[in-house]
Amino acid sequence: MLKVGLTGGIGSGKSEVSRRLSARGAVVIDADKIAREVVEPGTGGLARIVALFGPGVLREDGSLDREGLGSIVFADSDKLASLNAVVHPLVGARVAELQSQADKDAIVVYDVPLLAENNLAPMYDVVIVVDAADETRLDRLVRLRGMAEGDARARLAAQASREDRLRIADVVVPNEGSLKELEARVDEVWAELVARADA
Repeated sequence: MLKVGLTGGIGSGKSEVSRRLSARGAVVIDADKIAREVVEPGTGGLARIVALFGPGVLREDGSLDREGLGSIVFADSDKLASLNAVVHPLVGARVAELQSQADKDAIVVYDVPLLAENNLAPMYDVVIVVDAADETRLDRLVRLRGMAEGDARARLAAQASREDRLRIADVVVPNEGSLKELEARVDEVWAELVARADA
């Protein structure tokens, strides 16, 4: 089994790369998706978040108001640490469960937004960083995701710097060009992963 850590700052296009690797046969374990699952209504994770931050972080339907919670925690590092102390162990347990279900010879891609921030690079055989300039990422968050510029800047600031991410990269996927260019780079990366898995 080849364990691949895939990361990139918010707005870098990491999810796009993840989808393309999945289409080529990778088993993708998406930490963000799991992080949403472990705080769905009725879960112990959501109950613990409400205990920490109060019922104001819930929507009317009882689900987590992720944007509302984000505006609280991304402005306060202590609150962010408290949230992570609840969510990260739950995500870790689910990731281990999914990993145990993959074939022994699979190429498993762990889509992990905070890989650099949490010093997780040593857990993987290969670390892929999807890279785009901060200005490009900011533009995507505001223009494509409709995020307020202040919120977008706070999210960028709460993550590792571009330099910190590139420092841990075994493979870099630049993503400031067209989707066609991205597709070609993902083809190269996939060929490299297959060669490493076979070696």
